[in-house]
Parts: sequence; structure tokens; C-alpha cells
Amino acid sequence: MHTLKGRRGLLAVAAIALLAAVAVAGIASAGEGPVKVKVGELEFTADGGFKPKALSKTKLTPIAFEASGTIKSISTDPAKKHPPALKEVLVEADKNTAVTTTGYPTCKSGELQSTTTAAALAACKPALIGEGTTKVGIAFPESNEVPVNSRLLVFNGGEAGGTITYYIHAYITLPVPAAIVTTVKIKKIHHGRYGLLATATIPKIAGGSGSVLSFSLKIDKKFTYKDKTVSVISAKCPDGKLQAHATAVFADGTRASADVIRSCTGKN
Repeated sequence: MHTLKGRRGLLAVAAIALLAAVAVAGIASAGEGPVKVKVGELEFTADGGFKPKALSKTKLTPIAFEASGTIKSISTDPAKKHPPALKEVLVEADKNTAVTTTGYPTCKSGELQSTTTAAALAACKPALIGEGTTKVGIAFPESNEVPVNSRLLVFNGGEAGGTITYYIHAYITLPVPAAIVTTVKIKKIHHGRYGLLATATIPKIAGGSGSVLSFSLKIDKKFTYKDKTVSVISAKCPDGKLQAHATAVFADGTRASADVIRSCTGKN
């Protein structure tokens, strides 16, 4: 079975957005509740976590993950009320976690491009590993921001050459109908506490005029492979915590990094 160890429970691929949120803050977070942070003229409220909190100290335990957040500009300048678009998120994840894909159905990027939510599910539902919702703000020059809501769907893109791929699909209807497919690449690293690097590349929304305003997402997927129950995301807790380091890159050139820490209880 192909398993990428080093993936952190808090940092499931679906959690990319949460990590980006905390990265915007440029702080270390060890709390378990919502985090509201301000950096420059951006304000982000993020929340998330994993269950169960009690994990084996030595064996990987299946976990479920949830994340949510909102982002907004707090500038008093009307021309800056629309937050900058997020281009890329890089996450170094805890070595005491794992992502498993072998034996789970896969979906190709081409099956998701230019598709509605219903069409994406029709083509790739067996490969679905998580879902949620998102709100995108579309703001063209000298125009008011228009919010557009969409479901979020996370699909398994498979593994090749030691890299696991996930696709996060959203569909917007304004200014013209369009699918937004974020590609997440996950590979092993050896960097102290961290054992995995996840890189999310977010495409331009509405030609660069769109920005994510809010999201909620959940991954809790188990499946059977070779007569055994397997979890897409697993973790163990040898020292009472799971952590990650995240860097967010925005369209205006802003780069922000942070450490994220969540507690767990280790069991023998």
C-alpha cells in the first residue's frame, strides 16, 4: 500500500485553506478554537481540527478533519475592499501523519475542467474524498464586489513517481460559468519535524478578479483495500502534538508564513 507518512491530521489536503488562513496571520497557533488575526489590511478568521484527539503513540489511527475560514479586507480605502487573490500555499506537514491513496479510485484533471458540480460528480464521484462550500468575491475595476457561492469537491488524482495529487473543484456562474480546479501535489520530505510537503496551486478566478472570501471543508473517508479498512488520512501522537509550517503566496506579492500546532493525546 502506498502511504505518504508525514501528513498532519490538521493539515489534510482539504486543510490547505485553513493553513493559508493562519499563514496570513504570521503567527504560531496552539489554540483549539477559532483564530482571528489581522495582517496589514487583511483579517482572517479560521477554525478547524481533527477527531479523534486520542491517538495511538505508535500506530497510525484514522482521523476525520474539518476546516473553515473567512477572509476580508479591513482597509478604509474603497479601492482596497477586495482582498488579494491567493496564488499558492506550501505546507510542511508533521511526520507523524500519513495520506493513503492506493486502492482508492482516481480522477483526471481533464474530467473536472469546464464542468459543473453535477458533471464533476457524475464523472468522478467514486474518487471523491471530501466536500464543503466556498464563497468567492468577483470584483472588476470600478465595480462592486459580487459574491458567488459554490460547493467544494476534493478528488483523488492518484499517485505517480512518489507524488500524490488531489484536485479541489469549485464551480462559479459569474461573471461567466467556469470551473475552478486547484491542484495539490504531496510528496515526502526530510526536514526535522516535517515529513511531507503539500503544494496547492490556485488558478486565476475570473481572470484574476476573483478572491476566496470563505470556505468550509470536511474529509472523513475510509475505504476497503485488500480486505482491510483504510483511512485517507491517519495520524499518531507520540509527543502530544501535531504541527505544520505553512506559507501563503498572494497575487500582490505578499508572502506570509506561520507554524500551526494542535494538541493530541497519546495512547499506549
